Amino acid sequence: MIVGVIGAGTMGSGIAQAFAMTDGYEVRLCDIKEEYAEGGKAKIQKNIDFLVGKEKITADKGAEIMSKITTGLNNICADCDLIIEVALEKLEIKQNIFKELSAMVSKDCIFASNTSSLSITKIGEGLDRPLIGMHFFNPADRMKLVEVIKAENTPQDMVDKIKAIAVEIGKTPVEVKEAPGFVVNRILIPMINEAIGVLDAGTASAEDIDIAMQLGASHPMGPLHLGDLIGLDICLAIMEVLYTETKDEKYAPQPLLKKMVADGKLGRKTGEGFFNYAK
Repeated sequence: MIVGVIGAGTMGSGIAQAFAMTDGYEVRLCDIKEEYAEGGKAKIQKNIDFLVGKEKITADKGAEIMSKITTGLNNICADCDLIIEVALEKLEIKQNIFKELSAMVSKDCIFASNTSSLSITKIGEGLDRPLIGMHFFNPADRMKLVEVIKAENTPQDMVDKIKAIAVEIGKTPVEVKEAPGFVVNRILIPMINEAIGVLDAGTASAEDIDIAMQLGASHPMGPLHLGDLIGLDICLAIMEVLYTETKDEKYAPQPLLKKMVADGKLGRKTGEGFFNYAK
């Protein structure tokens, strides 16, 4: 199977790696500029080199995995059997990507979105085929869960096929009905947002909030470190979707979260969030 991945950032490159490491799959890794796609492949090469260095895979296997990844613009996806969109969490951007792809790929090519919170039905409006959600989690090459989201017009046989593909690449799929934030982010991101509110109120330091949740709730990572890992811009975008879709004040983004994003302090990817990652 040939899989196109549209978006070569952290999530896109992780998804591409997961497929490339599975027998029977080839990957087309795309972005709006070829150098961005090549940068995504470079991230995968770094991960593969690490696995080779740890003797998790052989050098020959590593070379084989990398040979299965082709980079370029979206037009290299013309022969794909499955395309997963991993673009910015903006409805119009995602819609335009799929409309562009519709004109260049086979009618049998399956369209999937990795959106973390947007409506699959809205993303797929006006398309010549049904759309499905295939939501991976960061780091996508290692995290086992994939939320498989059924839109209003997604046939069950497509859901079953995507779930089977997820299993083939070593993931555990959960079938989800379309709803704001789906399952994980509907629960997880408001928790992070609440931790930010606790910090802003001066109730405890960032370090102590995270320690409290790790030791008091058996969380492997505290909510503020987790927010930094996800990306605070992503957390804000998800909170805004939850708030817009539900009109429930409990989903209103914390002012401090908005300020962090406005200041460009997005977490690990910028070197600073609630914690400093410069070292």
